[in-house]
Amino acid sequence: MTTTREFGVVGKPLARVDAVTKVTGRAIYADDMLLPRTLHCRILRSPHPHARILSIDTSAARRIPGVQAVITGADLPIKFGILPVTQDERALEHEKVRYVGDPIAAVAAIEEEIAAAAIDAISVEYEVLDPVMSIEDALAAPRDERIQDYGGPNNIHKLVALEFGDVDAGFERADHIREDVFFFQGNTHLPMEQHSAIATYVDGRITLWSSTQVVHYVHRALAKVLELPMNRIRVIGAAHGGGFGGKTDPFAHEIIVCKLAMMTGRPVKCTLTREEVFYAHRGRHPVLMWVRTGATRDGQITAMHFRTALDGGAYGSYGVASTFYTGALQTVTYDIPAYRFEGCRVFTNKPPCGPKRGHGTPQPRFALELNLEKISHELGIDPVDLKQRNFVKPMTRTVNWLRVTSCGLDECTERVMTASNYRRRERRPGHGMGFAISSYLSGAGTAIYWNDMPHSEVQIKVDRGGVTAYCGAMDIGQGSDSVLAMIVAEELGLQPADVRLVTADTDTTPIDLGSYSSRVTFMAGNAAIEAARKMRGMVVEAAAAKMGCDTSAVEVRGGRIGDFTFEEASVLAEARFGTLTSAGSYTPPKLAGPYKGSGVGPSPAYSYSACVVDLDADARTGLVHVNKIWIAHDVGRAINPLLVEGQVEGSVYMGLGEALMEEQAFRKGLHKWPSMLEYKSPTFVDMPEVETFIVETDDPEGPYGAKEAGQGPLLPVPPAVCSAVYDALGVWIDEVPVTPEKIVEALRRKEKGEPGRFGPTRFPAIPYPPTIKVEPPPRDLPSAAPAAI
Repeated sequence: MTTTREFGVVGKPLARVDAVTKVTGRAIYADDMLLPRTLHCRILRSPHPHARILSIDTSAARRIPGVQAVITGADLPIKFGILPVTQDERALEHEKVRYVGDPIAAVAAIEEEIAAAAIDAISVEYEVLDPVMSIEDALAAPRDERIQDYGGPNNIHKLVALEFGDVDAGFERADHIREDVFFFQGNTHLPMEQHSAIATYVDGRITLWSSTQVVHYVHRALAKVLELPMNRIRVIGAAHGGGFGGKTDPFAHEIIVCKLAMMTGRPVKCTLTREEVFYAHRGRHPVLMWVRTGATRDGQITAMHFRTALDGGAYGSYGVASTFYTGALQTVTYDIPAYRFEGCRVFTNKPPCGPKRGHGTPQPRFALELNLEKISHELGIDPVDLKQRNFVKPMTRTVNWLRVTSCGLDECTERVMTASNYRRRERRPGHGMGFAISSYLSGAGTAIYWNDMPHSEVQIKVDRGGVTAYCGAMDIGQGSDSVLAMIVAEELGLQPADVRLVTADTDTTPIDLGSYSSRVTFMAGNAAIEAARKMRGMVVEAAAAKMGCDTSAVEVRGGRIGDFTFEEASVLAEARFGTLTSAGSYTPPKLAGPYKGSGVGPSPAYSYSACVVDLDADARTGLVHVNKIWIAHDVGRAINPLLVEGQVEGSVYMGLGEALMEEQAFRKGLHKWPSMLEYKSPTFVDMPEVETFIVETDDPEGPYGAKEAGQGPLLPVPPAVCSAVYDALGVWIDEVPVTPEKIVEALRRKEKGEPGRFGPTRFPAIPYPPTIKVEPPPRDLPSAAPAAI
């Protein structure tokens, strides 16, 4: 929503509203909760990646003193999942296990040590099956049996083939065509807080406190599996120690503690160990990619063909959406006139993959940026110039029907170019600089469960001068509570500290679809503006009546409504209107294109980022030292610049870890390093200086013009690192993580006269379905943007 008004709190770098409770340790996380008579739950997990369960004997566990309940899959037979098309998980498996860590049985006992001993006493007989541990294996005929009984052929989960425009004609017009194969290794979230949940069953009602990102979808899964009406289940989001997408799915332990609470009549708590968190996973998909791009001599893209193969692990999770996401957003940064996408997700006997910061988009962004980088070198064009020539323009539609509103790519690029001195960079062996761009969603335009209801709702209550805002969204560390408080405060002429918040509670807050896809600021923010403006209208009208003037003459600022304090004005309003409540909601415009799968990718607005990485690389050891990163992010409008900068730099940190060291690797189904000591991620010592530029483009539909800030800035970091390594040493590392061993091997190959690169050399044959050809839309939007709230 565009506006030229002078702001009171919006745009100010204010402290988070929860800062004091977080830094003083007074915030109550799920693992902090210990209700009277709480029982402790432990879960027995499969030691095999693939096996049939022949029998489960729990008798010895039940005899242990202090054990109050033991359950198996027979007690929770109903399947669940986050997407309606992949309801393929059970809270406890009793027929077949599909990865090391698959839950089989659970115990509730008076002490955690007793629960652990009881778990050890459970005897399970398995028929071990041949595991499928790679994309290639999943594409081949299974030696024993398929992992899942749906999808196919073989262990393929999802296949998609789409074409927009005439791709073959586009390649015929090209003066230069290049093909590349890339690989992006899977990695995991590493939240500081482990998954934790505690449940009670009182008066026929379940209450669950959980470290979830989406109370709404946990609520839905519990109702289905426990066969209870939703009005007999309450889900509350406890203070959150980080999610990054890893706490978006409903999880087995959340269902298990509810079932055990129902059986025992006592509170039941389960906190996963750090090793269990690695196996719960739902992190970044390993993705193999093939990209073919055609361009004219002057670097104008004429056509692109993109293929992806995703290693999805053992279950569906968000996998159908993830598959589409690996192909959807290439066109949102570059104006590609003809585009073909073929995607494939396979099942393997590993922990299921799902959404991690940037869900499904860092992998193709890595491939796309490096493919264009290589084309620019072959054409003799500066990579920045080639990319800029192809940037999308504001107020246009892409060839695959995605609507672009505001776009600050050019300004982002110029900011990092100027600050880094990239075009006049120092040229010396071992020193390099790399450039990349990206975009991301400001919330998914389509709900997981298709319906016409709002995606976000906010309610406001004013009583005796106190303002309380109710919203179902969960603050997972990104600062969404602070954004909501600032928006309500802005409209009512208050400070954020004057606004109480009640969030993420299915009994007391209206529905919000959750904290994922960078949706909360945009969607809940717009809902909050609508609710706050209704409330503002009531208190202003009451004040104007008392003052004997028109409402337009009543100033709202500094805690005052015209001649009155806010408290005085609220009393006048309550006398005039009765109970002071208001509500606002937000539903994205219908943006999906006229083809199956078009619901993945549309967003009411896209953010944009540009990044430059400066590093030194040692040709002898392959060691890389990142000196500095410059990043500019088009956030639309920074409602709180301090929080935006923190989110941008957090994204850079995570992107750097994925680029240089993180990998979720397995040996015979076992995670190679399921601990924060052995799984490498950057420390304070590894983190370089980051210079952040906030670019404001004032999006026509965002709250005060705001767009997302939490995920997009991760995407350009890995390709910028690889481009900088090439600039420093003259070799391409076409997969992440970029390790010293890979650099040394690429240099060795170059010395032998072979291509100076390290990475995959072939893309497998995949039985893609017949391509669905879609006519492109008109490319320019109407001159006036759609009306905002």
